[in-house]
Amino acid sequence: MNDWRENVRRVVPYVPGEQPDQAGMIKLNTNENPYPPAPGVLKALKQFDPDRLRLYPDPSAAVLVEALAEYYRVKPSQVFVGVGSDDVLAMAFLTFFNSDRPILFPDITYSFYDVWAEEFRIPYRQVPLDEHFQIVPEDYFCENGGVIFPNPNAPTGKELSLAAIERVIRNNPDVVVIVDEAYVDFGAETSLPLLEKYENLLVVQTFSKSRAMAGMRIGFCIGNEELISYLNDVKYSFNSYTMDQLTLALGTEAVKDDDYFKKMTGRIIETREWAKKVLAQLGFVFEDSKANFIFASHRTVPAKKIYQALREQHIYVRYFEKPRIDNYLRITVGTREQMEKMFEFLRNWLKGEQ
Repeated sequence: MNDWRENVRRVVPYVPGEQPDQAGMIKLNTNENPYPPAPGVLKALKQFDPDRLRLYPDPSAAVLVEALAEYYRVKPSQVFVGVGSDDVLAMAFLTFFNSDRPILFPDITYSFYDVWAEEFRIPYRQVPLDEHFQIVPEDYFCENGGVIFPNPNAPTGKELSLAAIERVIRNNPDVVVIVDEAYVDFGAETSLPLLEKYENLLVVQTFSKSRAMAGMRIGFCIGNEELISYLNDVKYSFNSYTMDQLTLALGTEAVKDDDYFKKMTGRIIETREWAKKVLAQLGFVFEDSKANFIFASHRTVPAKKIYQALREQHIYVRYFEKPRIDNYLRITVGTREQMEKMFEFLRNWLKGEQ
């Protein structure tokens, strides 16, 4: 082996959900929103002046930051934006997790956390969820270098109560606690009210799920002004122009249309609750989900077999071949029509498997 290879930073990369592109497929594997973005986004897209693309975008992303600050009733200096919440979270790992002590996150959770920890050489410890896939706050009452967890959790969809989250923050005053709220808009309670009490809390959200803009890549976080200033210092040392001109224009319009936002998230919640009933009738079991997906296991048929059968019909759900969850499927909530087509197939197919 040549000497240069000894200094290569080697990591096991995050594996994103499959992105098939087939006519007539039903894609329920990456938690995308089945509905289009707000009408104002389309209008802004049609009116966008392409001449602006020759100019560098505003590095502070002020127009989007100010729209988010107004919507969430915080100061612009409390808002940080990035290229999807993955970018925001990666910047947060680099900025705040620099202790010799391990950071803590659940053993069943968003699988990018351990990838970033490995890549940035951050010590970490995965804390087991209980038998109901719930975070146990007391397990985080120990010495650590930081805490991060999604709420609702992914891929389980389980919500941790605001009181339980506050207990985690209150018992970790010397480190930054990050609550990743990628799915919070589908019926869970946000941690944002706790910002008034805790300066070490950072709340991260995304436009990819509830605002139907996964293809645009917009994420943001809200926190104490000092935390946000540190994040900006790291961003400007890494890449000043993270948000392009078109993204800033369309993202701002998405924030403005609150009526459409609530109508679409409400429709997904309604479909999710109906889908839970149908899944139960088909023999599936699952914990209660407050996300735009359901994490389910069948009583008698292995999850991998169901996954493969669905895939052959060009119906895509997510299967994780990992300890503790290798008999579960994560099923994104699509339109009512998409879900009915999947259930129609499962009704007929499962009869031959039982």
